[in-house]
Amino acid sequence: MPRILVAECKQEVSTFNPHASTYADFDIRHGATLFDYHRTVGTEVGGVLAVLEKTPGVEAVPTYGACFITSGGALAPAAWSRIEGEFLEALRQAPPADGVIFCMHGAMAGPAEWDPEGKLLEEARKILGEEIPIVVSLDLHGILTERMVQHADAIVAYHTYPHVDFFQTGSRAARLLLAILSDGVKPVTAVVPVPALVRGDELITETGLFGRVIDRAKEIETGPGGLSAGMFIGNPFTDVPSLQTYAFVVADGDAALAERGALELAAEFWGHHERMVVPLVSLDEMVGIVTGHAGGGTLGLVDAADATSSGASGDSNAVVGALLDAGYRGRLLAPIVDAPAVEAAFKAGVGGTVFTTLGGRLDPARFRPRPVQARVRLLADGRFRSESFGEEWHAGPTAVLEAGNVTWVVGSRAVSLYDRSFFLAHGRDPRRYDGVVIKSPHCQHHMYADWCKRMINIDAPGSSSANLPSLGHTRCPRPIFPLDARVPFTPTAKLFTRRPNRRDTP
Repeated sequence: MPRILVAECKQEVSTFNPHASTYADFDIRHGATLFDYHRTVGTEVGGVLAVLEKTPGVEAVPTYGACFITSGGALAPAAWSRIEGEFLEALRQAPPADGVIFCMHGAMAGPAEWDPEGKLLEEARKILGEEIPIVVSLDLHGILTERMVQHADAIVAYHTYPHVDFFQTGSRAARLLLAILSDGVKPVTAVVPVPALVRGDELITETGLFGRVIDRAKEIETGPGGLSAGMFIGNPFTDVPSLQTYAFVVADGDAALAERGALELAAEFWGHHERMVVPLVSLDEMVGIVTGHAGGGTLGLVDAADATSSGASGDSNAVVGALLDAGYRGRLLAPIVDAPAVEAAFKAGVGGTVFTTLGGRLDPARFRPRPVQARVRLLADGRFRSESFGEEWHAGPTAVLEAGNVTWVVGSRAVSLYDRSFFLAHGRDPRRYDGVVIKSPHCQHHMYADWCKRMINIDAPGSSSANLPSLGHTRCPRPIFPLDARVPFTPTAKLFTRRPNRRDTP
């Protein structure tokens, strides 16, 4: 009976966020609890299990899971040391196995290790040996380092943005590993680096130009000799030495096919890259648009610069502050992270009045605390399930505060805001407001775009700003679009293949 180990280690960071991520920012699961949780949600591990547990004669073995509660600042050295130690010790304690699936992200980073996924794979090889096949699933916002590819037999990446294929990606990874074990496929991987950091609506795979590239990647992956294909557009806010875009193709023993496919994907992507930017309006321009709005619908105020799902701190009050300073009186709904304000609200109690400040506690160089007098409308423990995939999210103690025309949903810690869960779980329907602050670059269309009167992309301050030249990258390769002018690009593929696994050795 083939025995397959399954492990998870996922985090996405903004190195421009001064508030470091800690061990407490992860959900840690050991052994059977890893599978017990993921059977209930639409994640990569859930997709892996859906394949392995329905395949006769296969034993799936849970080892260890470390999954970020939400994205955040660079991973603190102590947190990395503990997670690395626990991950590798779980592999040491695992029974002998025939194959391994690692569900990772690719944009984890911190001052102690700028390539954590590559490091884990390298150390895993020392524990598990060179012969055992390893397949890794990754977010397309990951950064594909050479060390990651060198120590994996094959990689699989998301095909959608906004991401709706977590589960499907895990299933693809599981099927690929089974093909290595049972069908004798021999993966060879070609990778083409592309000097670009991209954002914007053209990356929406259902409607944008990036979707055309992904459609071609799917054709290669499912065509003759194809095993996996896609693009890593990276997380532009994870400023690490390998940060850029990557095209890749994994083929069955056919290096020429892999190289040809990766070069094709890279060339098509480069042909569109200059359109992969976000037209932004300044805070002053935003105020003019909002105050001139005649009503009759909700305005989506997109503050992607403070997107917690991209690694930002979540404590920006810039958009609401600009509107209030201009005298705007429409009803506004906004999320924010401010643990001391929540603590004050709990002391005041529901119905009480709280005098506090909001914002600027985690990223004080960008945001200033804003004094507020508010009525406490709701208090909660901040634990809820996401409307997207059913994950357990916990914002810590949470308060809903009404301060004049603004309703603030205030968490003690950041959660992802790529859907409406944080609002809905705390009794606030965005449709009932004149303006809603959306701290995510893109959500699934039905979340906001399908019904908002207008979506306004704002050039606000923040550690995940789409105004990439404003951030101050110092580690990524240069020149690179859009940080530099007239960026040259000569597509070059690098091939990776591992030695034959045990079953192929005479």
